[in-house]
Amino acid sequence: MERTQGEGVGGGDPLERPSPLTDKERVMIQDSWGKVYRSCDDVGVAILVRLFVNFPSSKQFFSQFKDIEEPEELESSGQLRKHARRVMSALNTLVESLASSDKVASVLRLVGKSHALRHKVDPVYFKILSGVILEVLGEEFSSLVTPEVGAAWTKFFSMVYCSITAVYEEVGWTKLSTSTG
Repeated sequence: MERTQGEGVGGGDPLERPSPLTDKERVMIQDSWGKVYRSCDDVGVAILVRLFVNFPSSKQFFSQFKDIEEPEELESSGQLRKHARRVMSALNTLVESLASSDKVASVLRLVGKSHALRHKVDPVYFKILSGVILEVLGEEFSSLVTPEVGAAWTKFFSMVYCSITAVYEEVGWTKLSTSTG
């Protein structure tokens, strides 16, 4: 049975924009990310495999591997590895740019527009992916992702989700379905 998490644009209470990251939170995110990013290929694959196993409806947007069921097959998929690298690179750009709100907004605008208009991905998947990333980081880097660091990452992903959904609203996104399954 597929897990569910969060609501998409127009799916309930209005989003409350999180407060900006403090300098301390930004440093904690950047320091922890520097260590995570050393293993970006393996971590990226672990994140996407976890996403697709726990939320199989998320595979619908990937014709190259949407019919692959076995986690081992997903792990060895060249297309999955390529997309994992793209996700990790985008995250790296965001984390490296945390001091520049304009740069972060620009990256999120590009990602939001392409996923809304070209790929037709419901924005709820950004919230789901954020949760999966937090799970994987907490498990794979448990000594690094302390409760305080985890809280900073949670705030970061909340900011990302709010920014992405704002882009979806700007481009006139209308929810295609009320289900993620």
